[in-house]
Amino acid sequence: MILWGCSVPAWGAITTEHALTELFNALKPLCGAQVKYLQLPTALALQIEPSQVGTIVGTLTDLLLPRIALEQGIGLTKAAGILGDREGYPDFEHDSGYRIELKGAFRDNPNVPMKKPPTPREPSARLTQKVTVKNVDADRDALLLLVYELEPVRDDPTLLSPTIVDVGIFPVIECINARDHRMLGGGGRWFGNFETPTILSKAGRKARGDGLELNEAGYGRKESEGYHFNEDTNFGKMKRIPYRPLQEFLKRAGCQFAAKGSYPEPWSMSKQDQELALALDVAAEDASEPLAGLDT
Repeated sequence: MILWGCSVPAWGAITTEHALTELFNALKPLCGAQVKYLQLPTALALQIEPSQVGTIVGTLTDLLLPRIALEQGIGLTKAAGILGDREGYPDFEHDSGYRIELKGAFRDNPNVPMKKPPTPREPSARLTQKVTVKNVDADRDALLLLVYELEPVRDDPTLLSPTIVDVGIFPVIECINARDHRMLGGGGRWFGNFETPTILSKAGRKARGDGLELNEAGYGRKESEGYHFNEDTNFGKMKRIPYRPLQEFLKRAGCQFAAKGSYPEPWSMSKQDQELALALDVAAEDASEPLAGLDT
């Protein structure tokens, strides 16, 4: 953990239940807030692609959340970022002393007649390889996951605006530990100083199955390159972070979720939840088959 020379935040380390509860209560007024800076005609809803809305809303919310928070009486300000590039980490700072990394999940609203995805989609938001133990402050950093859907503007039902319908707060350190634990448990590894996450390639799995020593001299990006390790292009997606509180939140939000994991110790949801998670995964794979080979 890196200590940034700051005092302990208002409610103690974010890894405690007390701090999570207090920060959740502080940010809870975001629930029900409408991002009215984006308004779409209700009459055109059937022409709207949900995936497009998700991308647009995510970018817009990241830009406007301090203004939305100000309107709701919440002390969120844009953080300077410590990575020095376009998408610095973390995204925001809260006046209680915690740092906030924002992620969003767009949910279908069954009451709005618009194009429907064939299955609940895996949230595309992720904790990428840019967020590691090198730059996470374990006591202060929280993941804020906003679930939003399109709803009629309250004073003009002819328009639709994204509306925040649920809020989840999680310690970033627990999320990245669970993320990395899953990668290592599957035979993957980091290359460099927490720079590139990898998974075993087909060649690597065969070599391991044959009892051969894996070649750790490098990694590839395609199976045809023949390396034992390939860069993990799905690294850090929300469903692939086996931190139970996060997965239970995704289930509640109607997203694809993982029903079991091994961090910090083996855990599993109910048999019914495991069957639901498997059914969502199978349905998503079936729906994506026609797109195989396309650059989507």
